[in-house]
Amino acid sequence: MMREKVVKIGNRYIGGGFPVAIQSMCNTKTENVEATVSQILRLEDAGCEIVRVAVPTLEAAHAIKQIRKQIHIPLVADIHFDYRLAVAAMENGVDKIRLNPGNIGSKDRVTKVIELAKDKGIPIRIGVNGGSLDKELYQKHGGVTPEALVESAMRHISILDELNFNDIVISLKASDIKLTVESYRLLSKTVDYPLHLGITEAGTNYTGTVKSAIGIGILLYDGIGSTIRVSLTDDPVEEVKAAKKILEVLELRHFGVKIISCPTCGRTEVDLVRIAKLLEERVAGINKQITLAVMGCAVNGPGEAKEADLGIAGGKNEFLLFKKGLVIKKLKEDEVVEAVLSEIESM
Repeated sequence: MMREKVVKIGNRYIGGGFPVAIQSMCNTKTENVEATVSQILRLEDAGCEIVRVAVPTLEAAHAIKQIRKQIHIPLVADIHFDYRLAVAAMENGVDKIRLNPGNIGSKDRVTKVIELAKDKGIPIRIGVNGGSLDKELYQKHGGVTPEALVESAMRHISILDELNFNDIVISLKASDIKLTVESYRLLSKTVDYPLHLGITEAGTNYTGTVKSAIGIGILLYDGIGSTIRVSLTDDPVEEVKAAKKILEVLELRHFGVKIISCPTCGRTEVDLVRIAKLLEERVAGINKQITLAVMGCAVNGPGEAKEADLGIAGGKNEFLLFKKGLVIKKLKEDEVVEAVLSEIESM
C-alpha cells in the first residue's frame, strides 16, 4: 500500500494523511438551483464535506455558478460522455470533475478538458463502476473481477498521464462487497492517488448502511481510502449520518458526543430504549468529545462503562449518574435526560 498523494478540492485537501472526508450526492435536479442549494445546506449542517451534483445538460452545468455562490463546501460535477458539459462546469466554478477520460471521445476533446482543468487547478475523479465495465475487459477477464476494474482505471489514468495530468482521485465501486474490497486492495498497491471509497447501489437505509459499513470499514481499517460516500436509496442526509458513524467507530474522526449503550435484558427496570434514543437525538448537535454510557442496570453500569466520561445506570425506576466510573447522584427516570444534558453542558 502506497502513501497517497495530496489533492486539493476547493478549500479541502484529501490524501497524504489528511482526515478522511465525507461526501454525498444531491438527488435534486441540478437545474433547480433553489432545491439543490437547499439540499446542500442541509447536507452541510449534517456534516457533509464534499458534495456532488449530476450534470446531464448544459443548463445543469450553467446552474453550478449560482449554486457555488450559495454553499460552503467543495462542489463536484458528475459528467458522463459529453466533454462540453465538463468544460461548461469548470467555466462555471466547479471544484472537481467526476469524469472517465476514455469515455468522452477524441484526444482533442480530452485535451481540451484537461488543459482547462490544469489552468483552473481542478482535480478529476476517475470512477470505475462494476456495472458498466467495458465489454472488452469483461471478456478478457471472464467477468467483473478486481483485475478488470483495476485495468479499466489504469487505462483512464494512462490517458491523463500522457497529458501530464496527475491531479487525480480514483474510485472502484461495485455493489458486491468482496469485489469492491479486493479491487481497492489491488489498486492501492498499484497507484498512489487518493482513493474515494463506496459500495455502489448499496440499497435502502438499513441494508445500504450495513453493506457500506462492512465494505468501507474493512478498507479504512486496512488504511485504504481518503474520502467516502455511503450510497443509500434515501435522503442524502442519511448518507452523511452513516458515514460519520463509520469514521467515528473506527476512531478516524470524532464528531461530538459518542454514546455507548447496553442492549437491555430481563434485569432492566427502566425504559432504557426510549431514553437512549432520546439522548442520542438530543446530543446530536453538541460538539464536545465526550463518551456517554447509557446502561440498563448495575451489572452494565459504572463497572463496564468506567472508561466513559459520563454515564447513567438504571435501577428500579431510577438511575445512578456517574463520572469516570464514580457515582455522583441518584436520579428519577423522568429527570435523567435533562440531568445528563446539564452535566454535558458543564463539561
